[in-house]
Amino acid sequence: MKRIILYLTPVLLALIIFASNFLSADLFVVGVQNFTVWFVLSIFSFACGWLINKTLGWIAGGRIVFAVVVATTFVTIIMISFFSSYFGLSDVLFENMILYSLRNVMLGAIAIFGMAIPETMNLHREIETLQLKNENHIERANHAEKEAEVILKSAKIEADKIIFDANKKSHEIIQNKNRIEKELKQFIRTERELIKQYEINND
Repeated sequence: MKRIILYLTPVLLALIIFASNFLSADLFVVGVQNFTVWFVLSIFSFACGWLINKTLGWIAGGRIVFAVVVATTFVTIIMISFFSSYFGLSDVLFENMILYSLRNVMLGAIAIFGMAIPETMNLHREIETLQLKNENHIERANHAEKEAEVILKSAKIEADKIIFDANKKSHEIIQNKNRIEKELKQFIRTERELIKQYEINND
């Protein structure tokens, strides 16, 4: 079904644009009926553009719509050149060619407008999704930054504690060293006195 729409939608757009050649150019002279037909053709062109964008995408669909408009305009110019009497264009053929070409281009532009609406909606949704992702990334980054600050503070406290314990142990070691040196000196002094006392007693 999708492949049928893929091929039939550009063909339908070409038929709609080509059918506009058989309408009167005076939209408001004939009355409401002529304007209504032009409005319906515009709605159909818009719907074809919408479907082409959904099935073929913006780039490929835009190329196809442009090709359809160019091909239809070319066929229209040839048809007007050969069958100008059928269209009642006996005078100023070149200006009438421009007129009919502009009518084809107008319907093609409406088809491109129909393509642009869903494309704009898709881009808007993508922008909202990217903004949401960006907000999530920012929130995660802030959370990670807070965690890093907590870890850094904990590490600093732990480092200060280790330094304090090391200083305390170093101070204790120095005190023990001084005490041992003092006791050793006292012991040596006592030994000397005992030796002197022993020598005096022996003499």
